[in-house]
Amino acid sequence: MGKSVRRAAMASVHLVVAAAMCFGMYLFITVLLIAAIGTVAVVGCWLLPEAVLLIRRIAGAKRNLTALWTGREIPEAYTPMTGTLRERLRISVRDPGTLRDLRWMLAHYLYGALLALALPLWPLGLVVDGVWAGALRRDPVVLPLIVRLADTEARWSTVLLMPSPEARLARRVEELRETRADAIAAHEAELRRIERDLHDGAQANLVALSMRIGLAKRAYERDPDAARKLLDDAQDQAEQALAELRQVVRGIHPPILTDRGLVGAVRALAASSGLSVVVDDGGLDAGTRAPAAVEAAAYFVVAESLTNVAKYSGTDRAEVRLARTRRGLTVRVRDEGRGGADESAGSGLLGMRRRVAALDGTFEVTSPVGGPTVIDVELPCVW
Repeated sequence: MGKSVRRAAMASVHLVVAAAMCFGMYLFITVLLIAAIGTVAVVGCWLLPEAVLLIRRIAGAKRNLTALWTGREIPEAYTPMTGTLRERLRISVRDPGTLRDLRWMLAHYLYGALLALALPLWPLGLVVDGVWAGALRRDPVVLPLIVRLADTEARWSTVLLMPSPEARLARRVEELRETRADAIAAHEAELRRIERDLHDGAQANLVALSMRIGLAKRAYERDPDAARKLLDDAQDQAEQALAELRQVVRGIHPPILTDRGLVGAVRALAASSGLSVVVDDGGLDAGTRAPAAVEAAAYFVVAESLTNVAKYSGTDRAEVRLARTRRGLTVRVRDEGRGGADESAGSGLLGMRRRVAALDGTFEVTSPVGGPTVIDVELPCVW
């Protein structure tokens, strides 16, 4: 009985908020009329895009309310309201999302008042279910009806606010276009980094090596000791050039990933980071390996995250969790440092986001001031 009362109370709260929104939408009719009259009169045509934006916000609030009750997010698919006034007017009129939101508003004027059906059920339910469930130990029959009303309200809202397949496809195409642009930018940045590393590192060392060998050849006949010293320096220079080349290769695709797999590579990163890092492999050691591109992206996320922990967090402890899911691979890096991570501050977060987006993955950073900082990454793949 107590569980039914709590569930019915939560459903009543949902219906009360829906009814309050419905009442506010009745007041919103005045705004719509002013926008319509202003548009017809031309002098107030700028009101129409603003009214449409306001409708989008109201519909977004309803999506959030419905998602809180159902536990399922309702996606949005709107054409961005940008450009000149003429373009914004065209978008306001032609965007399928506008018609969908207006259709929902008209329907919500009717079913948004389901609270009127729920309120009489409370006294009846407390009496009937109090006897039926409390005294006779049977399942409640009246209070669950309030929950069904909330479910009905949420179901109708979901159906009316859910974008059409065409709108979702258009939104998906736009996301892929943005992802492709980010991937191209990340690829160009990576090429510039490799070129810079080769030019400033290995190439400079190889040029110096060539010069020392040439000097040693000239000095060999007249000053063997100086030639030997130059050859020793040339050997050191060759070893340094090899080290630089290995570093560049590791930046492209770390060989340790091929040799030891993602878990082994992450454990090696943790051991060499100078931090106290707890690694939870999620059983990946015993499972099938992810594709090479996915492993590389996960490796670079962990490497950059641990670097940020060492540089900025103010703590020497971190936690790395790897997990295999039905849809792909998840990575979580957490530290209890000072928090306040900012993507625009040059901490490498933007580069990680672009690398993950290139694989159609998700990248989320939670870093309130005072900590903790948590980086969650999901990389889709087929196991």
